[in-house]
Amino acid sequence: MKTKEKAEEMSEVTVNRFAEEAPSTGMSKNGYVFQEMELKDGEQEDCGQISPTFKDLIYDNTIQNNTSDHEGPGFGLLNTTRKYVKPMDFQEEVRAHRDLDGFLAQASILLDEKSATLDEVLRQMLAHVVELGDGDCDVDEVMNSLFTDAGGKDIDVHLLSETIQGVSSTPTGIHYQQSWLCILTNLRKLQRRHVCIARLERPQNWGVNCCEARYVILILAPPKTKSTKTAIELGRTFATMFADISFRQKLLETNTQEEFKQELIHQRQQLSVVTEKLFEEEEEVDSDPRKGKSLKCCDLFKVGKGVYTDLRRRLPLYPSDFTDGMTGKDRCLLKYTTTAIFLYIAILLPAIAFGSLNDESTRGEIDVQKTIVGQSIGGVIYALFAGSPLVIPLTTAPLAIFISVIRGVCDDYDLDFDAFYACIGLWNSLFLILGGLFNVSLMMKLFKRSTEEVIALFISIAFVVDAVKSTVKIFNEYYHGPILGTDNSTVVLQQMYHILEELNQTANTPTPHNETESMLKNTQGQPPIFLDETFVLCTRERPILCLLLMLGTLWLGYALYVIKRSPYLNSKIREVVSDCALPISVVIFSFIGSYLFLDIKLPVFSIHDGPVFKYPNFEKLSGLNALSAVGLGFLLALLIFIDQNIVISLTHVPEHKLLKGTAFHWDLVLTGFINILMSCLGLPWMHAAFPHSSLHARQLATVEQHVENGHVYSTIVSVRETRLTSLVANILIGLSVFMLPIPLQWIPKPVLYGLFLYIAATSLDGNQMVDRMALLLKEQTSYPPTHYIRRVPQRKIHYFTALQMIQLIILCAFGMYPLPYMKMVFPLLMILLVPIRTSLLPRMIEAKYLDTMDAQHM
Repeated sequence: MKTKEKAEEMSEVTVNRFAEEAPSTGMSKNGYVFQEMELKDGEQEDCGQISPTFKDLIYDNTIQNNTSDHEGPGFGLLNTTRKYVKPMDFQEEVRAHRDLDGFLAQASILLDEKSATLDEVLRQMLAHVVELGDGDCDVDEVMNSLFTDAGGKDIDVHLLSETIQGVSSTPTGIHYQQSWLCILTNLRKLQRRHVCIARLERPQNWGVNCCEARYVILILAPPKTKSTKTAIELGRTFATMFADISFRQKLLETNTQEEFKQELIHQRQQLSVVTEKLFEEEEEVDSDPRKGKSLKCCDLFKVGKGVYTDLRRRLPLYPSDFTDGMTGKDRCLLKYTTTAIFLYIAILLPAIAFGSLNDESTRGEIDVQKTIVGQSIGGVIYALFAGSPLVIPLTTAPLAIFISVIRGVCDDYDLDFDAFYACIGLWNSLFLILGGLFNVSLMMKLFKRSTEEVIALFISIAFVVDAVKSTVKIFNEYYHGPILGTDNSTVVLQQMYHILEELNQTANTPTPHNETESMLKNTQGQPPIFLDETFVLCTRERPILCLLLMLGTLWLGYALYVIKRSPYLNSKIREVVSDCALPISVVIFSFIGSYLFLDIKLPVFSIHDGPVFKYPNFEKLSGLNALSAVGLGFLLALLIFIDQNIVISLTHVPEHKLLKGTAFHWDLVLTGFINILMSCLGLPWMHAAFPHSSLHARQLATVEQHVENGHVYSTIVSVRETRLTSLVANILIGLSVFMLPIPLQWIPKPVLYGLFLYIAATSLDGNQMVDRMALLLKEQTSYPPTHYIRRVPQRKIHYFTALQMIQLIILCAFGMYPLPYMKMVFPLLMILLVPIRTSLLPRMIEAKYLDTMDAQHM
């Protein structure tokens, strides 16, 4: 019984519809007035697994009569009926397999049909059916039965009579699947059933609820037949299969009818095997903080249960993390290559930037070279053993700030930096490992989507602030005046001595006193001294060039990133260019800054000679010093715990459709072990980084785009969950050590700052808080039809957004305040966001509205 219910949940809802092509409201071409359909809200392509929430409901829509048109020519009445059709259970119903076997025996498949109109497509399909052996089928007669215009002599309502189409009920509302359409009809002359499937060469717009038709399924059946062999029953079989968006995507990649048939057979196998996944999903509910029951204290004392469950569920899938996309029909080597290049640039440049920041704050104790080596070692370990391989570990801005605070503590109390740094790191790792063993990640149940998005937006703002602060620093240093063009003070003094001798000679020569001369003289009556042009550099071009390089990197990178939404080139080239947007932008503007403007000296990171690995000497610390490191280690562990779990949660949002599950507890333990190694080798710590992890998932995603009410929506069909891209990227980063200082020093710092801006800009996609903030600047008619717009009053939406903005401002005030010690309490401030959301906000806004705005599906 449970298996059957599970199968129903995994299947999408289909609807039997009559005359669905009617305009949603208003008047048709021939003067007919139609009632607006009850299921008009959210008529867009849906891609998730659906629960049949409106089962056994029948929608009867009558016609609204416009009294002014009653006496007009061509007026008539049109009856529209909708009823729920239960999806076919491939595990329980034998007829589903027989239907498919019968179709495969005499398959009627049209691939890449070029016809644009529905009538032309249907005539081509009927001609193909007749060609395959049913000579008694009259094409005109079938066409008349498919449409409603056969019902009257004086009217011409050319609408489909009976169809089946997928719909679903989600927090966003009611969604139609608009890329496929199943058309049914009964013909008396037929002796047996016929099925024809057409795949169109390009999506076609055929009216309301069918704006992106790519597949047409035509079913012809005799009216008098067994109840399990009717047209509707046959339609249930194929509609259930086509309700899976990933299956439709696979059909697009087939080139022959045999490949098309094989995909049909594979989909039948997928729909037939459900029970094997039940146990795995129940285990995932128990160990995934985002699912299952509410948090109980006893769950925190089941030592090691979370780690054991994560490993037990994830290890069987480990081989597929290396083979998926490498073999078989689903090979996507180009996608993996572009993603690995993107990750290489997106990881390497922040490592250089934060390494340079650590170099300045620690006075060379942790420099760029150590940061790159640490990134490679930690990244490879995480890519090989993590339960969430799409998550990318990095040393981040909060960690760089924490390291600078430790350097200040060591200076204030005369402590050995290497030993104290390692001691704090070991305490931090101990707390992380204990947190993983005691299932502390289950506390992430208390973090709602709105809380996670506030923290994610803070991280994006931190990238922008770092870029702006560094650029302002360059302007403050170089923009306000000229500097000497040489460091040789002897040459400069000789030049000044020569100028003074000339002045003394001219002083003995009487010259007429005029206004110009008096203006040139200084307060002591002597004219100023001007050095030769060769000794003075006017440096204002340097900050201007830095600003242009930073903004240019952002502009070109983002312009190439969004090219996938444009009509230019073809879809494959657009996808590759979009995936490589960041590397292309970095290479071009590094070339511009380092070669085209070779005469302008741009700021670059510095390199130090010395050993990369430096084992700490703990004997330099007293017992009291080691004990005092516990507090800093706990605050650091708290910071890493929050960032690590939030990043994993944001990477595994339902919209990404990741199928292999998470491993919150094991990944936290693994992060602890990695940081033990980093601490003992004198390398910077790391944890899961946002937005690199989410961007990694999107790079590996297959995306469909559709338009609804003038708004463009992107729907992720599937994501290839692999370890290879992050593994290759981190290996390449390790090899980049041999490119120090040249050619990596050819990358100017302003290009790194442009990278920060690009990462911040691209991370805003899908952030619901950003979308709601944009509503404050829009007129109401341009609001997108999202679930919170439909279900929450506008005033409540803006009120909730304002409260989130206040939380964000407080986070920024503490996290970016120049006082170093205040930044140490920043992790505690992030924890306080939880009681604010769970206890304070429900007193200001009704709980039902809060839950709606915190819904996962957008």
